[in-house]
Amino acid sequence: MNTGKFALVTGATSGIGYELAKLFAKDGINLIIVARSGQNLAQTANELRQAGNIQVETIVADLFDPTAAEAIYRKAVSIGPVEYLVNNAGQGEWGRFHKTDLSRSLDIIRLNIDSMVSLTHYFLKDMVAANSGRILQLASSYSKTPAPYMAVYAATKAFVLSFSEALVNELEESAVTVTALLPWAMDTDFFHKAKAENTVIYKEGDLYDPAVVAKGGYDAFMNGDATVQPGFMNKFQNVLGTILPDSATAGMAEKQNESSMKEDGRTTPNHEASARERSTINAEAGGVNGDRKPELQHH
Repeated sequence: MNTGKFALVTGATSGIGYELAKLFAKDGINLIIVARSGQNLAQTANELRQAGNIQVETIVADLFDPTAAEAIYRKAVSIGPVEYLVNNAGQGEWGRFHKTDLSRSLDIIRLNIDSMVSLTHYFLKDMVAANSGRILQLASSYSKTPAPYMAVYAATKAFVLSFSEALVNELEESAVTVTALLPWAMDTDFFHKAKAENTVIYKEGDLYDPAVVAKGGYDAFMNGDATVQPGFMNKFQNVLGTILPDSATAGMAEKQNESSMKEDGRTTPNHEASARERSTINAEAGGVNGDRKPELQHH
């Protein structure tokens, strides 16, 4: 049954954003889905409409653009009041920081921090005024540790966690909730976009199924929990981040993000929606692994 409520999900065409959108659809919650690729948005919207008797609206937007958040907000509120906001879109960049492209790092900061803060501000004001609403922020297992080779990404996710936990306290006397989801590495297109597909963690590691992580995050979000870390590895990383010094956890992250010496191993996402997005990017770029244009996707 349609609840009449709307959820807005950024980066909804693949990975955990796609799986979260499916869970909203299953619960009869109307959707406003946001991503950069109009083609993938249209296909995703059709799939979500089949999942339930819901309204699905699409917004094509590039959240690397500092003006995009306000445009998304204005379009969304013209559709209907947003009860649930999922700030899922985010990216990283692999490599030693001094060797990476500075403009790319600044773009990631704009996406992971600036756009997230802007969207939160626009929608949170309405939620507080109505004394109703929930916000899910995609942090990371790296929110609590420095991550060599992914230094900017990890730092932005530390910001997301700190920001979210501060809002939890600010909103204690309100019915509005904020939840930070801290996922471990998942089987998505994140690593290809970050140029990290040759790392130990991606080629050799055990990656979480985005659907499993999404379900754990969604349940905690709907329960109004402050943070959630679905799965054993997520919880294990949290324990290590609590009891070990940053130098030790940074060393562990460095080992995970080093280049793999293994000749075979994982090369593409098995997650269907993420593989579709990878295929679309490759086709638009005119070849395999393309130019890694700034698509909206989250690890």
